[in-house]
Amino acid sequence: MIVYTMLLKQFIKQNSYRLYSNQSNIIYSSQKAADLLQKPSDTLQVYDDYLTDNEYDNFLKEIDGYMKRKRYEYSHWDDAIHGYRESEKSEWTTENQQVLSRIRQFAFDDPKQTLVHVHVLDIAKDGYIKPHIDAIRYCGTTITGLSFLSSSIMRLVHKDDKTLIANILLKPKSLYILKNIARFDFTHEILKDQESYFNNLHIPRNRRLSIICRNMPLDPTAG
Repeated sequence: MIVYTMLLKQFIKQNSYRLYSNQSNIIYSSQKAADLLQKPSDTLQVYDDYLTDNEYDNFLKEIDGYMKRKRYEYSHWDDAIHGYRESEKSEWTTENQQVLSRIRQFAFDDPKQTLVHVHVLDIAKDGYIKPHIDAIRYCGTTITGLSFLSSSIMRLVHKDDKTLIANILLKPKSLYILKNIARFDFTHEILKDQESYFNNLHIPRNRRLSIICRNMPLDPTAG
């Protein structure tokens, strides 16, 4: 892990992530990384301004005050998140439920197989998400996320070849989709503020809210 961290920092300093993407919100470390995550084209997708201003405000009205009443935690059951508070939510206002239904129809191969409970995750300004692959006992082939409040950098790193990297700029109102290879073969993380750079520019990290939809787990009995 120490060697990997040193190599990664050296790579970023020397190359600052060459652009191998036709999307302005994704930068790949190499053409090989781009090929893995772009073929098929729905493996990794990011849509800026997926939410309208009104939809964005409606979600914030429903979740912001509710989440603020919770305490930030600085330890996690699988050590994946630092400085967070979270909730699983199944009931939404009519307007917000319509948007979630739209996402399920758009992002999932079988919308009927999505989980009813939607994950709401609140990351503090000093919080971050460590590199991890979500357990197959909790979710299936696809993860989607809506972003609120602060822009942030999500990083994907191949679980075996640590030189295969994608940096993803997640802006408020954006939607990301991780599917299949992006879901199972790459770790994903949300970078700390001091590491939050995209194409040589610092992207300040403040408090971040996200709303995450998943489909049914492949193996609910897996350990």
